[in-house]
Amino acid sequence: MQAAFATLSAIHRHPVKALGAEILAGADLAAGLTLPGDRAWALAHEKSRFDFDAPAWTRCTTFLRGATFPSLMAVTVAAGPDGALTFRHPEAGEIVADPASPAGEAALIAWVDRLIPAHAPRPARLAPCPERGMTDNPNPWLSILSDASLAELSARAGVAPDRRRFRGNLWIEGAAPWAEFDLPGREIRLGGAVLRVRERIERCSATQADPETGRHDVDMLGLLEKGYGHKDFGVFAEVISGGPVAPGDKLEIAA
Repeated sequence: MQAAFATLSAIHRHPVKALGAEILAGADLAAGLTLPGDRAWALAHEKSRFDFDAPAWTRCTTFLRGATFPSLMAVTVAAGPDGALTFRHPEAGEIVADPASPAGEAALIAWVDRLIPAHAPRPARLAPCPERGMTDNPNPWLSILSDASLAELSARAGVAPDRRRFRGNLWIEGAAPWAEFDLPGREIRLGGAVLRVRERIERCSATQADPETGRHDVDMLGLLEKGYGHKDFGVFAEVISGGPVAPGDKLEIAA
């Protein structure tokens, strides 16, 4: 029996791209797809060329994102039983909206508009991408990030560890810091699923904003470059055999 490499500590889903993370008690992964419901919506700005008549994955620059608007990094989200989402922000307050309804879309756009600088393109429409998610990577992969790496990096930065900086899907604990960088090219078993780890994740400036305030507080990219010689944090993985996963599941190296 292969010894456990790590344990799944948390599952994060981001229903609307750049607008907060929802913590899940479990998820059913499907082969060839991203985490179910992750980035199922993305907020296109008024200069976006997203094709609403034939919606499909599109580059992140088409949408509002934390790298461009750090204030969005302070948004939190929680799902209700009726499909509505509760969004909160320390400056904009709270709103409950169902992105799938025209009224919910309009209300969310108006709420987010308050968080965008006056000179910037305005939020315009919610772009749907429910099947594979409007993730930053053109491949339908999900991300695996390490609590140990986060703790070490946060200590170097002099900030409290906060998973929300890195918008990850599957968080693991029990492995040594940065041990996840040994996984690309390997197959792993997690709960009822099998994944192949593909590559490391190069990070953007969204990581430099404090998730509590939405303001830049640390040069995370510079810290990574100076301390480790790269700007990477976490790894991408492809689901090759689907199944249920939940916190507490062991991550084992299969091949």
